[in-house]
Amino acid sequence: MTRAHGFDDEEFWTGFYDFLFSEERFSRAEELLDASPLLSFAPGTRVLDLCCGPGVFTVPLARRGLEVTGVDRSPAMLERARESCAAAGVKARFVRADAREHVEPGAYDTVLNMFTSFGYFEDPGDNARVLRGMHDCLAPGGRLLLDVAGKELLARKVTPPKVVRRGDDLLVQTDTVLDDWARLRSDWVLVRGDRVHRASLVWFVYSAVELRAMVREAGFEEVEVFGGFDGRPYDQDAERLVVRAARAE
Repeated sequence: MTRAHGFDDEEFWTGFYDFLFSEERFSRAEELLDASPLLSFAPGTRVLDLCCGPGVFTVPLARRGLEVTGVDRSPAMLERARESCAAAGVKARFVRADAREHVEPGAYDTVLNMFTSFGYFEDPGDNARVLRGMHDCLAPGGRLLLDVAGKELLARKVTPPKVVRRGDDLLVQTDTVLDDWARLRSDWVLVRGDRVHRASLVWFVYSAVELRAMVREAGFEEVEVFGGFDGRPYDQDAERLVVRAARAE
């Protein structure tokens, strides 16, 4: 039996890779970039893909003629992203860095943070610091697009354990609400042959009202909230919590 703890554990990303980054997730990114009005960018747009992982969005954005930088703290995920770029015949810049530390003042037209890659630091001040860094990375007038699973949406889905099978591997995921809905813990058990791998993730979850306030406090203006990448309202039919905001001109 092996045990991996937390989002900052390299063993977690490599051991659970097939469940975290399925082929469907890569295909979904392509579909979103083709169809979403929120993800429509002019060629040459300078994009920071913060917490890029294996390049789920970095690679297709580069393929569409954008100038993309992918930032992640995991060497293994960055290596996979580089390999995907090479296989696709496109170029992107990759930087290994902690999201709290990475600031390139005014270097980007757009900052993306996708698939609930926000809220994982234990200190709430660190999560706020990440938002301020996103703000400072943008050129005047630049846009942030932040995508998470909103607290309202998660409240519908914290149910008995979820079971997912991929080939011969079996994953059981159990979610637990913590601190009066301030945080969520997700416990994963992966059965792979005769080996069992365990991981626990704890992260802050945000309502639309809470996240909008945080984004404004980080210095953003024109803060908008959507219930999906199609631009739908954040209401009872929402699929995601997507925040779009701008750095002042």
